[in-house]
Amino acid sequence: QVQLVESGGDLVQPGGSLRLSCVASGFTLDSYGIGWFRQAPGKRREAVACFSSSDDNPYYVESVKGRFTMSRDNAKNTVYLQMNSLKPEDTAVYYCARADVENCSGSWGYWGQGTQVTVSS
Repeated sequence: QVQLVESGGDLVQPGGSLRLSCVASGFTLDSYGIGWFRQAPGKRREAVACFSSSDDNPYYVESVKGRFTMSRDNAKNTVYLQMNSLKPEDTAVYYCARADVENCSGSWGYWGQGTQVTVSS
């Protein structure tokens, strides 16, 4: 049974940092693409970062390049999203998701429950 469990969301001031974690079970990270998405109130969900199964260079959406870093620990079957220099526009529910294929280009069949990130003074 595939499960994704996110944690690490919090209220943080602008310019602050957070690290999100996603513990995966029921599959291994080296077999599927895995990504971070976010959805702010009234906005469409967007992809933030993604690893293909065999690629160590994640994709990032332009708005987070240079501020966010996605990493993974295959031994722990866990992915992380280090978020620095946070801005109010980063406020959203952040989701971890598993792709149905080995890369980030296909559909996403499994989602975590989400973790709230709020950036506000």
